[in-house]
Amino acid sequence: MNIFSGLEGIVEKDVPLAPFTWYGLGGNADYFIRPKTMEQLSQAAKQCSENGVNIYVLGFGSNLLIRDEGVRGAVIKLEGQCFCEKKFQGELLTVGAGENVGKLVLDCVRKELSGLEALTGIPGSVGGAVRMNAGGSFGDIGGSVESVTLMDKFGNIYEKCKPELVFDYRTVNITAKFVLGAKIKLTRSEPDTILRTVKEIWIYKKNSQPLNTKSAGCVFKNPRGLSSGALIDRAGLKGLSIGGAAVSDKHANFIVANKGCKASDVEKLIGTIKQRVKEKFGVELELEIEIW
Repeated sequence: MNIFSGLEGIVEKDVPLAPFTWYGLGGNADYFIRPKTMEQLSQAAKQCSENGVNIYVLGFGSNLLIRDEGVRGAVIKLEGQCFCEKKFQGELLTVGAGENVGKLVLDCVRKELSGLEALTGIPGSVGGAVRMNAGGSFGDIGGSVESVTLMDKFGNIYEKCKPELVFDYRTVNITAKFVLGAKIKLTRSEPDTILRTVKEIWIYKKNSQPLNTKSAGCVFKNPRGLSSGALIDRAGLKGLSIGGAAVSDKHANFIVANKGCKASDVEKLIGTIKQRVKEKFGVELELEIEIW
């Protein structure tokens, strides 16, 4: 029996996931589903749930490590046009989860709208950015999001708005399986001012982060009042390597994948870093990247 009856055109079996992540590592997914419409997504979610198939939602794979053995279940990627639409209405932006964050920041600059500059240099989709409240020392996306449109694992669509919608450091109180889109409140501003901020943030990141390497951004969240990168550096771990995985010499909270690297090398290095930092400073580092 085909558990994805009626969806044969969008479901593939045993698909390598490495090409869909920034690390370029990891094994295959049992099922890889690329819905083109909201109806197809809803049907796929229902059929996974009814057949006990685990659901994983893939954005741009920029903060994700896929294990070497791959993913047992269905990986769903929202790349159909209906998931990437955006509409500016005055200072209110309605945007789909599949839209590219970097592109969106530049669109806002052109529209003379401020509010998303803090996302400059952050690769990923809007859905992923909302899910992890993406940002940095310059701010985060949660400060501008008014509401999100969600779908549960049974295909039901609903909206969650502030103040019920609560963003915190690298997290938000969303339990739904799918983020479909968001309404974002922006403010009118001088384009030169917005562009100057975007350039300053980009230059800062270019100078402080290993942007031209295979990585997944910051590996660990910053403990309250502390910097994970500084703790890892002070523990003497910059440059430490296991197999093809190495702690970046440029920013210690980045693990880069060099030639021949396996996902297991990255996982082992993560474990070593956590152990050393705990031993030296008594701090338990918490992952910012996802591992499937």
